[in-house]
Amino acid sequence: MALSTKGLMHLLVVYVVWSSTYLAIRVAVAPGSGFPPFLMGGTRMVLAGLILLALAAIGGHRLKMTKDEFIRTAIAGVLLWVGGNGLVTWAEQSANSGFACLMVSSSPIWVAFLNSVRVRRLPSLLLIVSLLLGFAGIGVLMAPAIMSGNAAELSAGIALTLAAVSWAAGSVYQTRHPVNLSAPVAAAYQHLISSVGFFLLALLLQEPVPQPTISAWAAWSYLVIFGSVVAFTSFVYSLRLLPINIAMTYAYVNPVLALFLGAWLLAEPITSWTLAGAAMVIVSVFGIFRDRFRQEQKRAAVDDARLVASPGTKR
Repeated sequence: MALSTKGLMHLLVVYVVWSSTYLAIRVAVAPGSGFPPFLMGGTRMVLAGLILLALAAIGGHRLKMTKDEFIRTAIAGVLLWVGGNGLVTWAEQSANSGFACLMVSSSPIWVAFLNSVRVRRLPSLLLIVSLLLGFAGIGVLMAPAIMSGNAAELSAGIALTLAAVSWAAGSVYQTRHPVNLSAPVAAAYQHLISSVGFFLLALLLQEPVPQPTISAWAAWSYLVIFGSVVAFTSFVYSLRLLPINIAMTYAYVNPVLALFLGAWLLAEPITSWTLAGAAMVIVSVFGIFRDRFRQEQKRAAVDDARLVASPGTKR
């Protein structure tokens, strides 16, 4: 089956832009950048949300939310952006961008784990092995910080682990509690609602008034326009135009590209620990997606069998 050229181009955008957002965050909040992490994230969320909302209005999408839609959107937004992206932004004050991307790329592992706990059903052997491999990979990535006793690196690693868990929880919640809003509108409101969480954290932590350098401003602008608007739109299109197993390959590609970009542009070191942990996490994610594909095939076969067995069913 021929793949959509337009879909592949959008997927390429997702590959490159979402891989590079970790590098942009690092540039924006690195020591000396002049951008406190939560004020940087909050201002980014506000502007990106307004742009997405304006584009949705131009496209004729329904903008008004019901009370239930607001509550569900707010919960998903806080988990995905404040808990997920916010902890990444805070951690990258000291953590390398490639390491951050690798830790967050474990989100599908946590999604699979949370789903297994939720349904209270014994997972398949493939899923069990994949989960164990993934958790071991996270441990390998954290090993240098644990052995060195570096408090800043260890705190960053813990924050990134919690970020992956929060993003996974938000993904599971969003799947279980969908809203009848178009994707751009839902994303716009998630950005705007989460900005309140960012600003509250900035106030609570008494972050100083931002005095960003030129490079920090450039990174912030890149995150607003490309990270939140362009890449998200491309991801939506790639899901519509490509098979899901092709669209989700960003989960394997992004960590590799992020490592390469960090090493190339910021001279971030790539150690044997990094390579070993990265390989384990990526293989684990592949196994989890493979297990999900098998489960979907089994459910489809059962549904087909029921249709055939039902009296009076027309095929």
